Amino acid sequence: MCIKTMLKNLKWFDISLIKLSTAAFILMIAKFWSGLLALEWYWYLAIGILAAIRPFMLMFKKEEQVVQKNNK
Repeated sequence: MCIKTMLKNLKWFDISLIKLSTAAFILMIAKFWSGLLALEWYWYLAIGILAAIRPFMLMFKKEEQVVQKNNK
């Protein structure tokens, strides 16, 4: 089964529930492994920024393509 097909079956709140369950799972891991929370705050910021680069690049790339198609 293709991921695109699976995602089409989800509503907006299903995506939110996936995010919430992921956050809860990460908090559980942090609870069991206290070393995860021993990092300085800027490491979490760096990880967050690095993880967000690709999705934002793809999002803005597709937006630019839509604008270019509308201008033609």
